[in-house]
Amino acid sequence: MSLPRRHFLALGTGTALAAATSATALAADAATASGAASAFSSSLPATAGAAARYRWRNVEIVGGGFVTGIIHHPRRRGLVYARTDIGGAARFDNRTQRWEQLLHWIGWDEWNWTGVESLALDPADPSRLYLAVGTYTNDWSPINGAILRSCDQGRTFERTDLPFKLGGNEPGRSMGERLVIDPRDGRVLFLGTRGHGLWRSPDRGETWAHVESFPTTGTPGIGIAFVFVDPRNGTIYVGVTDPSSPLYRSTDAGATWTPVDGQPTGLLPHHGELGADGNIYLTYGDLPGPYEMYDGAVHKLDTATGLWTDITPLRPNTGGEAGFGYAGLATDPRRPGTVMVSTMSRWGPVDDVFRSVDGGQTWHSIAAKIELDTSGAPYLNFHETPKLGWMIGDISIDPFDSDKVLYVTGATIFGTDDVTEAEAGRSTHWSVRAQGLEETAVLDLISPPWGPPLISALGDIGVYRHGRLDRVPPDGQASNPVSGTSPSLDFAALSPGFVVRLANAGAGERGAYSTDAGVSWQPFLGEPAGMTQTGRIAVSADARTLLWAPGDVVPHYSRDRGVSWTAVDGLPVQAVVVGDRVDARLFYAFDPATGTAYSSTNGGVAFSVTATGLPTGAGKLETVLDRAGHCWLAAGAGGLYRSSDRGLTFLPVRTVEEAYTVGFGKAARGSVDMAVYMSGKFAGQRGIYRSDDSGGTWVRVNDDRHQYASTGEAITGDPRVYGRVYISTNGFGIPYGEPV
Repeated sequence: MSLPRRHFLALGTGTALAAATSATALAADAATASGAASAFSSSLPATAGAAARYRWRNVEIVGGGFVTGIIHHPRRRGLVYARTDIGGAARFDNRTQRWEQLLHWIGWDEWNWTGVESLALDPADPSRLYLAVGTYTNDWSPINGAILRSCDQGRTFERTDLPFKLGGNEPGRSMGERLVIDPRDGRVLFLGTRGHGLWRSPDRGETWAHVESFPTTGTPGIGIAFVFVDPRNGTIYVGVTDPSSPLYRSTDAGATWTPVDGQPTGLLPHHGELGADGNIYLTYGDLPGPYEMYDGAVHKLDTATGLWTDITPLRPNTGGEAGFGYAGLATDPRRPGTVMVSTMSRWGPVDDVFRSVDGGQTWHSIAAKIELDTSGAPYLNFHETPKLGWMIGDISIDPFDSDKVLYVTGATIFGTDDVTEAEAGRSTHWSVRAQGLEETAVLDLISPPWGPPLISALGDIGVYRHGRLDRVPPDGQASNPVSGTSPSLDFAALSPGFVVRLANAGAGERGAYSTDAGVSWQPFLGEPAGMTQTGRIAVSADARTLLWAPGDVVPHYSRDRGVSWTAVDGLPVQAVVVGDRVDARLFYAFDPATGTAYSSTNGGVAFSVTATGLPTGAGKLETVLDRAGHCWLAAGAGGLYRSSDRGLTFLPVRTVEEAYTVGFGKAARGSVDMAVYMSGKFAGQRGIYRSDDSGGTWVRVNDDRHQYASTGEAITGDPRVYGRVYISTNGFGIPYGEPV
């Protein structure tokens, strides 16, 4: 089966400006090969409508997600790429010493392409880059995977759609590389898939066909772990998640395949690489990772003799500690016999990186004498002693400098410039090397009229107070308690410094408040009875009332800063709630299941129905900072609604077709209305929009280079800087735009 090729132009990345007039449509569907092209194709949405001149940058957090792979180009000094599970792919810029994201142009409908299953570099042509993109293989992911092809190091791409999905954020996502270029013929690529076997392209990724001769698909949902080609003789090696025969090879360009004789069995291969000494090195685990492995090993194959050797640095399940596996792997092309591997799922005491200079006969533990500098991303300390890392799925040694090594983790990239010190028993020095790579999943944002410009709530790594947007928060994430995924924030507009937050944590650690704008926190001493979910929280304008809507019990209110909680009257369990920013007695609620609006005029004690017949299925409420009684509803595909009569009626903003978030910022000069921002659809086009006249007219403030895929969780303007807007993403951090 051959696949058609599809072409499109991905505009360059960076902080370029949006066009001042109608933006140019993306070039799509330029050519197709013979066959049923429409079966495996989708095109990016056309650009239409006026756009404001905006500059887009990211709030500085640094990292924040799982970097699943990292590769140095073998023949171009300083050319390095990284891939992530949900946050795209990046190229390192040696001029700025920062990573440059390559996939910010991915739009709302194509969000499933932000997870990168694999990347491939052409060793003979440093300008060429290939990405296998696709985040999930499940039924609800909207589109199939694709191969993105670039001949300018990722500044622009062409696309080939695949007839199946890829799993860049699924188990085994740091295996690889599944996508590889034949070093003897740059036109030929191979792709190992999770459930559809091995595929081959003869024309630089433009068309693909299934390799019918390959005998297995491996473990369902994980499939083929890696592919590589021996440049000396063209032998193709494929690592398969089949514990009975993990490694196959072909010596006739893929016409026939056989399991490699004498190989170890019983485990799943994670990485495989041909070293400069002629040995193939492999890491194994009993599970695909990254969260669980209970056994693992490291082996090498002498390709000249066919002899296998077990070179595992540290045996799992020894010394009284729990089991773990092995994942990351790198060999040094300048120093034959030098190899580095990493453990995975060694949650106690901690994952480690091991280094050998004699082909695995002896090993040095990097963790044993590491000096680790986390000042580039202080949250990595988690208010404890910093760790070498976890989910260390890949390692890369600079092919031009044996002292330089990078390894990836579940939250960042660490690097060193003196790794050879380990051979003399001395300490090696490692620091954060993820600057510019913003990979957080953003769940809530607030920009109060006092205190810092922004406080954010993120997936996995907690809550952050951004005193400056261009610097990482020096105190890291919020503490007391330190939390993981944090889905909700709110502030009391008339009580400077009062902020509340929630976290997906155990009982007694789910809520906290601050009276100094997030500098310090105090945990709630109680929570609503019977709750198991976290939900959302709102606070009255004067900070006297907290209203918590967990989502699995009816909303509760507290008048003693979280010590005791009382169920409200009149609201269903699934109601979303928000407080008026001016009138401390007034709260609003919305039930997305029935399309019913409610309000309370007694500080959240009791609610009554105010409006019915509103859209169902989704709903987010937000209130205006300087107007009592003004509340807006973003109803997803149902559009945008506003109330100016204390929630008694909600009128549609008829020009808006879809609205997934809504927020407010400083009014334009001469305007009496705060600027309104939304992520939604206007005039047939999705985007980030601003209105300076309460929804009468809209201007698109992002452009086709800055679409950021999923932007539907949160949005807020800055009440002190006109035109500045902060948006949420699912893997691209916190972009913010400002008028130019």
